[in-house]
Amino acid sequence: MKLCAVFILLSAGAALASIEKRIVGSRKCKKDRQYHVEIKATQRETTCGGTLLNTLWVLTAAHCGQQELKVELGVNYDAPLFSTHFFVNDKQDIKTNQQFFFDKDEEGKLHDIMLIKLTEKASAELPTLKLPAGECTRPELKKTVQVGGLGPDKEGKKKGWFSSSKLMCANTLMAACGENDKPDNQFHSDETNTMCAYESGVKSCYGDSGSAVVYEGCLHGIIVSNPTDKCANPIVMMDICHYKEWIEKTMKENEHSH
Repeated sequence: MKLCAVFILLSAGAALASIEKRIVGSRKCKKDRQYHVEIKATQRETTCGGTLLNTLWVLTAAHCGQQELKVELGVNYDAPLFSTHFFVNDKQDIKTNQQFFFDKDEEGKLHDIMLIKLTEKASAELPTLKLPAGECTRPELKKTVQVGGLGPDKEGKKKGWFSSSKLMCANTLMAACGENDKPDNQFHSDETNTMCAYESGVKSCYGDSGSAVVYEGCLHGIIVSNPTDKCANPIVMMDICHYKEWIEKTMKENEHSH
């Protein structure tokens, strides 16, 4: 199977030394997830994660948008000394016409996935995360996937504006979704577009929605669990394979739009 270029590499055997009540098991990402984007919805005062796909596009969850946003790029970027990136403004305002959504279903429900077109191109130095190459299939059950986010330190704690918190990473395992493991009811969900992961102690908390799920170095999912109090486990995700064609088509057709 042809693999993507690996922008992050997390050991599947990395031990969770201590279990914290957040999306991770207390492992700082260090130089991993340098493509991570932090997204702030100013009206609802919510925070999400996102993934920089290229210099112009960010992928996140639809429930993170549908209003004006502020994004911060390179929140975990380890810029080399004398990097030109230091002279680039990484915080951008995003209007609603820069947010692109998958077609609604027959009941008028959106899918919980969204592309953001940046106001200004990101620095070419910033690492990005690739979509799966060629034919795309979701990871099989019990396969190890990597998750991460800038969620709170404790359950029930909401984060304020862009935080100085360290981005945290964890491994979890693909698992079957239960009857109640799905995106919020306002969004479309079925077995073709929704997938789940479970590992004891690894949870998705407030602020982690929209963050990347990585398998074999490629973007295979985005977290859509959106807990406000207690953290979520299993973690519910959108299956990128279901949306890959739409993602590529949307970016291509809107590359030069304003």
